[in-house]
Formats: sequence, C-alpha cells, structure tokens
Amino acid sequence: MASLVGIEPKEVWRIFEGLCGVPHPTKKEEKIIAYIAKWAEEHGLKSYQDKTGNLIVSKPATPGMENKLPVCIQGHVDMVTVAEDGVEIDFDNDGIQPYIDGDWVKAKGTTLGADNCIGVAMGMAVMESKDIAHPTLELLCTIDEEVDMTGATFLEANKLDAKVMINLDSEEWGHFTIGCAGGCDGYGKFAYEKEVADMSRYSFHRIEISGLRSGHSGIEIHDGRANALKIITRLLYTLQNKFDISLAEIEGGEKHNAIPAKAYAVIAIKAELENELIKYINKFTETVKYEWTKKEPGITVSLAAASAPNKCMTKEFSNRLIKTFYALPHGVYRWSPDIEGAAQTSLNFAIVKTLADEVTVQTNQRSSIASERDELADKVKATLELGGADVEISGHYPPWSPNTDSTILEVGKKVFKATYGKDAVIESIHAALECGIIGEKYPDTEMISFGPNLEEVHTPKERCQISTTEKCYNLVIELLKAIPNK
Repeated sequence: MASLVGIEPKEVWRIFEGLCGVPHPTKKEEKIIAYIAKWAEEHGLKSYQDKTGNLIVSKPATPGMENKLPVCIQGHVDMVTVAEDGVEIDFDNDGIQPYIDGDWVKAKGTTLGADNCIGVAMGMAVMESKDIAHPTLELLCTIDEEVDMTGATFLEANKLDAKVMINLDSEEWGHFTIGCAGGCDGYGKFAYEKEVADMSRYSFHRIEISGLRSGHSGIEIHDGRANALKIITRLLYTLQNKFDISLAEIEGGEKHNAIPAKAYAVIAIKAELENELIKYINKFTETVKYEWTKKEPGITVSLAAASAPNKCMTKEFSNRLIKTFYALPHGVYRWSPDIEGAAQTSLNFAIVKTLADEVTVQTNQRSSIASERDELADKVKATLELGGADVEISGHYPPWSPNTDSTILEVGKKVFKATYGKDAVIESIHAALECGIIGEKYPDTEMISFGPNLEEVHTPKERCQISTTEKCYNLVIELLKAIPNK
C-alpha cells in the first residue's frame, strides 16, 4: 500500500500499514494472527498460539542483557469496525486504508484500528530489530479485547516468562496508566408482541437521530456526550403520551463500548395527526439543538414517511418498551471521591435492535470498584425485567488495582523524565485494559501501560498522532535498556 512512507519511526509505520491490510475485526482475528505468526517465522522468532487464539512471540536477550528481568510487550490485535454512512466495506475481507493528514494517520471512511495495532506494530518493530538492546523479550498478541476480553480471560497460565509487562493500549501520550476499571455487559431480550399494521387508520413515519460525536464509552463517558438512544426514547415517550403512537421498529448503536451516534424508530400514528406530529418534531428539534449547542453541534432530528411494515407492536408492548428504555440510565453513575473529574462507575446504553421475533438491548457497565459494577448491573437487570425482558449479565472482568510502589513504575518515571525533561502523568483510567485480567494469571508480573495520542477511537474519525507515536516508540526502547536485574 505504501501510503505511510516518509514518517517516523519508519519501521513501526511499515509494520502498522501491513497490519491494516489484513482484516482483523473482533471475533475474527484468525487472519491477522496467522499473518503475525508468519512474520515471526520469517524473522527467526519462536511463536506459540494458545487454545484461545492468542499468540506469544519470544526472542532471547541481546548480549549483556541476559540478567535483566524478562519483559513482555502486550497489545490486542482486534479492532472495532465502524464505517461512515455510504462507505462500502466488508470488514471480514477488506483491509483498512490508512493515510497521512498532517501530524495524524487516519483511515478512509472507517475506524483506523490503531486501537491497538499501533501498539502491536511497536512490539513487532522491537522484536525484528537488530540493534535495540533488550532483556529476554516476549510479544503477547491477544484477541477479542473489544467485546468480551476472551483473549485475556482465557490466556493460558505458565506460558509467559516475563516479570515486567508493557501494555501499549493507552491513548494519551505522556501518561502512565497503572490501573483501570472492570466491567460487564447486560443483555435483554423482549419477545416482540405484534399485531397487523392497520393502514386504514394509521400512517407510518421514520424518526432518526444522527450526527452525534459518539466516542469510547470508557474514555469519553465523563465528557457528557449525547446518546442517540436516550434522545430518541425521550422523544418516543413524549409522542406516546401526546399522540398515542405505536412502535414498529427501533434501533440504535453499533458497539457495546461506543456511545450511540445515531438511532431510529418507525412509528404508527393516526393519519389525521400527521400535521401535528410534524409541528411537534420541529419543536423538539429546536429544543435538543439548544440543549446540545456546545457539545453536539452536528445533532440532527429527521422525520420521513415510511412504508407500512408487515407488523406493528401492540399498544401495550410498545408503551412498555418505550418506558423501559426511557428509564434506563446512561453516563456517569458515580464520580470518583479521590480524583476530581474522574468517573468511578458508569453505564453505556449501547445497542438496541429489532429482530423478527424480539427486540434486544445491550448495556455496558464499568467501575473501578467491583461491587459498584455489580450493583449497577443489578439495577439494569431489574429495570429490564420490570419491562418484561429476559436478562443476562455476563462478561465480567476485574478492575486493575493501581500499584504505586511497583519497580517498573519507578523505572518508567525516571526514564521519562530523563528522556523528555518532565514528569509523566500517573493515572488510573475508566476505560478497560487487559492488565487486570492478565495480572490475575500472572500475579508476580509488574505492569505499566502507555501509548501515543489516539483520538475519536471506535469511530470513523479515529486518528493516531505521528509525533507522539515516535516518542512512544523511543520510550519503549529506552525503557527496555533500563530494566533492572533479576
């Protein structure tokens, strides 16, 4: 592809562009794992793939570094796959098309996948190098981080020799992450209670909320961005009370860890009320645009005539579903009492789909306190069950508890200060990292996470900053030189 030629570090961007050419959506990482395994073989590196699909590549220490603590560089190979409206791509078979835009690398019409293949590329660049001093080195490439974290969850114990792990999945340069939130997902299923759509009395309309910023539900949840599902259920609730509407269909959201950017509903309304509906939607549009002037300048509310569906929800089911979704919380549930402006516990009202015989909903709960994560999940479960849904809470993963006394943190702080002349920011984040899960299997391994600046991850606006990628890679190299003795 050669579209990233000329930017530094050349070896990292060369490898990253190669990874972009290999399809690697979450749950379908076989192609990229095979690609990396072949790369390892071509460079004379040993590799091992566990039963789950994770890949471990190993390399002996360079001369003089044999007595240093062994190190593992870790990243996940799967990516969130989202395309702009009108962009045709088969993420299972097509590669991503990266390009340079000033100091940023972006993708043409899709997510970039720098979350987390830029970290994997840095690890691969170190592994294939001939002149970087390092201890015994391992590269751990995990799968399925973006949905269920099954790669980290089912990572085999006793396969890694490392006593230090460098996770390269953080997204703000100059920050050392030493802790993160845990989480779980909520799944609800409502049996679709239907009746034949009555065209003689009703007309049908499609309402759509679009143009929202979206964002990562861990990284941007504290920013107070709008959720398209919350806006449309608010509108449906008022329409239900004012116009006695019924629902035929409702959908919104794409990923459990992305704030929904758009949502739509198909409604039935008495034909003689069409003009009143139009007036009300126009008024509602003015209201939400005013409310979200600063945070969501691109918000759009549209109304269009819709073809009559072959079914419609019963009035009772429609009312119950709307009330249930309207009652579901979204956003920060509790702020940290210790860190000003930091979310401690949150909920993402993530996905709603209307299928042939059911309506499904998915939520994502996060917290740095496991008990609060579980309490919030129970509230979601109770709310959905009151609405008549069958509910399952699953995919639990633990928080990563900060260790401010770790050796690798102290070494990292010294190396960062010596290299860049200032102190790194030490933080625990609300987004999820695999460190907590891996740490349960390897409790004697100290961990630290950092990375280049990434923005708008999990959206088609995702971008990776070139200048901070170079700084990040240089930091990896310097940190490997400074690893203490066994």
